[in-house]
Amino acid sequence: MPVKNRFAELQGEITEWRRDIHENPEILFDTHRTSALVAEKLQEFGADEVVTGIGRTGVVGVIKGKSDSKGKVIGLRADMDALPILEATGLDYASKTPGAMHACGHDGHTAMLLGAAKYLSETRNFDGTVVVIFQPAEEGGAGGKEMCDDDMMARWGIDEVYGMHNWPGQPTGSFAIRSGAFFAATDQFDITLEGRGGHAAKPHETVDTTVMAAQAVLALQTIASRNADPIDRVVVSVTSFETSSKAFNVIPQKVQLKGTVRTMTKEMRELAETRIKEICDGIAATFGGTADVTYIRGYPVMVNSEEQTEFAAEVARKVSGDCVEAPLVMGGEDFAFMLEERPGAYILVGNGDTAMVHHPEYNFNDEAIPAGCSWYAELVEQRMPSA
Repeated sequence: MPVKNRFAELQGEITEWRRDIHENPEILFDTHRTSALVAEKLQEFGADEVVTGIGRTGVVGVIKGKSDSKGKVIGLRADMDALPILEATGLDYASKTPGAMHACGHDGHTAMLLGAAKYLSETRNFDGTVVVIFQPAEEGGAGGKEMCDDDMMARWGIDEVYGMHNWPGQPTGSFAIRSGAFFAATDQFDITLEGRGGHAAKPHETVDTTVMAAQAVLALQTIASRNADPIDRVVVSVTSFETSSKAFNVIPQKVQLKGTVRTMTKEMRELAETRIKEICDGIAATFGGTADVTYIRGYPVMVNSEEQTEFAAEVARKVSGDCVEAPLVMGGEDFAFMLEERPGAYILVGNGDTAMVHHPEYNFNDEAIPAGCSWYAELVEQRMPSA
């Protein structure tokens, strides 16, 4: 079953929604305009229930099928927030908010799910209930967790949940997915190394934190090369190195290191956290200084359920003719919180030959809209066929 003709008809309208959202980006939980637009559209479509304020600024819409013989409920999720990036696309509909842009395609995700909601509200050709979930703060704010913490899954009796992300470099409208661990856990560390500052001409009177920190940066790389099983995956990146003094002739009292850790298993996550603390404590003690390590756990590993992944891939093949196995992604995705609460799957839809996400020249490809909308709609109709 190919792309639905209805979405070819609606593409222009959905594109207008997408470009309006693109022009008015909102960051983290400040999606007030976007959330209001989504709620207005869902009410206009005739959704049976529209609830705002879930996960602070999230929106939930409920659409009932023509029948409900089994009481099955499927959740479909899209993210709404933008990024704190200065747009450099030069588009007619470029961001009107300086320092904010839809550099990850959440404008497209929201528009595609709205398109699917319009179609499903018109046809209702399914047996059960679909819950459309519009989430704020995917980009670092854990808005998915906040919606779950607001008891979203139990309140609407969601049995399974599905999500989608556009993917530059993949043919437009094609699909890719994988079962099991898919996107990495994303943690952060903040390390303060303290020694004894002094004059650079008298290093013997100091405990040199710059040398100490340099040793720590190199030693942290041994977590991947000497502590991790070679077939497992871990990325430890020190991304900031800042001394407490900027003078050319002063050995600083303190050095602050910041960075990120990406892992694909709970065991590796535990190992990385433990070893970062042990390595920094050990090196600081060797030089006669101290280490204060703050390890902040972010999004967990996003794990696709096997059965739901197979089904999602089957639907994708019906829509586009093919669905390949996606690569592991060391980026994070807070849909992981929803998949911790319910079985489900997350799929990638091709965005074509565009700049990569989080780049100031990125733009969502509107030609992917019919395929994305069709996948959402077909998933509902195939998973909950009319009685």
